[in-house]
Amino acid sequence: MVIPVYNESSCIEKVALEWKSALRFQKASFQIIFVNDGSTDNTLEILENLCSENEEMEVLNQVNGGHGSALLTGYHHALTLNSEYVFQVDSDDQFLPSDFSKLWKMREAAPFILGIRTKRHDPLSRIFITKFLKMSLRIIFGTKISDANIPYRLIQKDFLSSIIHCLPAGIFAPNVFISVLASKYLGNLPQVPVTHIERATGQVSLIRLGLIKACIRSFFELIKFSALLDYKVSRMKLELNQTNNDELKRLHA
Repeated sequence: MVIPVYNESSCIEKVALEWKSALRFQKASFQIIFVNDGSTDNTLEILENLCSENEEMEVLNQVNGGHGSALLTGYHHALTLNSEYVFQVDSDDQFLPSDFSKLWKMREAAPFILGIRTKRHDPLSRIFITKFLKMSLRIIFGTKISDANIPYRLIQKDFLSSIIHCLPAGIFAPNVFISVLASKYLGNLPQVPVTHIERATGQVSLIRLGLIKACIRSFFELIKFSALLDYKVSRMKLELNQTNNDELKRLHA
């Protein structure tokens, strides 16, 4: 499990312990990977204390590079572990651990399962961006992804590895590109409604002008990527056909 973290000292312990309890309930072995993205409060100290007391938790610390950078750090580390699935969620306590079972029950039906915020509790600016992204992806790639950047996703490790190898370097929002590649590869992308809660604590990392700049940057990155999409999907198919995961090849080749 990958959780990028930035200045979440007010809720990170609650988030960590609730997810530990939820994952234990599934009766499967797990590791929770926190990626501290250069927090300026005492988030890192809290995480280090939690990890010292919970063998299922570990923290990676990096210089602040943004949410996308923290995600990729976590994904790359997760792929080095002996686990069959990688789940990603954010640290802001806006999602319910109890919804995880909805995705977990579907894990053998698809190598990539995406959550959907059917009722989103965020500022209007962020809701607008999500709708604009949905429309843009449909126009640029012909995909039907309701919530491409949602931080609530379950991915089979070989499938994630093949996608990671196809991502352009230095992209701002890797989860969007991951969703696009998964959608084009699978055709029918499983999307499961999950509960979204209003943010009560912490710090929103992108607001106002910064959010607008980030959206413009991501839009042009997606335009550029569209020319390479067919090649990238073909590369994924080739790589996945070379894996030893016969069940994955049978279901999704």
